[in-house]
Amino acid sequence: MGLLGILLGLGLLVWLAFRGWSVLGLAPVAALVAAAFSGEPLLAHWTQTFMGSAAGFVAQFFPLFLLGALFGKLMDDSGSVSAIAQFMTDKLGTGRAVLAVVLAGALVTYGGVSLFVAMFVIAPMGQALFRAADIPNRLLPGAVALGTTTFTMTAMPGTPAIQNAIPMPFFGTTAFAAPGLGLIASAVMLGFGLWWLGRAERAARLAGEGFGGPAASASPADDAAHDLMVRERATTSQPFDPAEAEHGQRSAQLPSIGVAVLPLVVVMVVNLTMSMLVLPNADTSFLAEPEWGGTSIAAVGGVWSVIVALAAAIVVLYALNRGRLKSLRETVDAGLNASALPVISVASLVGFGAVVAALPAFQVVSDWVLGIEGGPLVGLALSTNVLSALTGSASGGLTIALGALGETYMQLAADYGIDPALMHRVAAIGAGSLDSLPHNGAVVTLLAVCGATHKQSYFDIVMVGIVGALLALVTVIVLGSMLGSF
Repeated sequence: MGLLGILLGLGLLVWLAFRGWSVLGLAPVAALVAAAFSGEPLLAHWTQTFMGSAAGFVAQFFPLFLLGALFGKLMDDSGSVSAIAQFMTDKLGTGRAVLAVVLAGALVTYGGVSLFVAMFVIAPMGQALFRAADIPNRLLPGAVALGTTTFTMTAMPGTPAIQNAIPMPFFGTTAFAAPGLGLIASAVMLGFGLWWLGRAERAARLAGEGFGGPAASASPADDAAHDLMVRERATTSQPFDPAEAEHGQRSAQLPSIGVAVLPLVVVMVVNLTMSMLVLPNADTSFLAEPEWGGTSIAAVGGVWSVIVALAAAIVVLYALNRGRLKSLRETVDAGLNASALPVISVASLVGFGAVVAALPAFQVVSDWVLGIEGGPLVGLALSTNVLSALTGSASGGLTIALGALGETYMQLAADYGIDPALMHRVAAIGAGSLDSLPHNGAVVTLLAVCGATHKQSYFDIVMVGIVGALLALVTVIVLGSMLGSF
């Protein structure tokens, strides 16, 4: 009965979330359904297990959500994201329109700009470029997805994406975990995705298919920002509430490309400096004391590095663009507010996973996952893939999997002699593979912003976002098993 309750609770969560219900209410209800079938105390699980784990996630990661959303909104309203996208389109032109959209999305998201901020700026620019090049609009979601939701989210070493940050406290790693394998995985994703989109573009031209998208006067991005269904699904998949995208005032005067890119460089340089030089050489022994939670720099150092990097980038961004930020208070408020709903939504999924993991029947699930042939790397990849697919959220699936089995996988890593950095990279890439199912919030938002439908564009998203990521995941597991972490 206990296992049936877990399956029913998960099924209820997935089904209603797919229909647009808010995960804020779904997650505790689904958790209580699972607990009821196990004969466990419901109120105790809600207030102690569920809320305790959800609060722990907020305490650990809210600074990243907060600063990340603020940084993204400042980059948007200062015109920096638009300047980068415009630079790419000008330099590469209509002859390489797909590559221009992919690289523009990759540059801004790798630098710390939220996926949704990038979408709402790059998609309209990409639409204009695709219209000029007479490339089918149905290929635009695939191009944007390749640049924003694949290698810069889970594989590129140093990326400040929340999906790359979540494994850090579990494995005692930094955002630069397994950099060599991360670069190889990124090359696989990018190379396969560009090959697929190039093939699709050539086939469309041979068939005489033109742009065929929304009229130049249409504003799919504006419509998406007001769509409540988009909002409910989106906030569990990315750390930015799309409802805040239109608040504030975007600068009509764009900065130079150097000014636009510099804050992104600051994120990377400060993150690397903190991770490799400052924190390893600092005296952090005080963290072991009870008043600081009895923790260690290995558990918090990765998060600290990203926090300092984003904070430094925000300061530099404001200093360079204060004349272009015409409505600073509104922009700051929008950025800060944009972080609130996503962090609570993901925390609710964490609470659900904590309740399920505390049930006696979960031991059956744990034994099955840990008994998968192929060793801990294959088991970790499978568990993060399945949970991310079911929840429609890479961050949600990742936190559920690691919250329930993180300590076990760390023990297995020690038993098998596996570098925790390799576990980190496998977990991150695994979570970002099967999460891109039709109900995923990023997919729903992307299609809405591009003025496309699942029927028109989803297959291309599958190829660049799922197939490419799975190829990269297999590559990392094989190389990691043969050569170790590097």
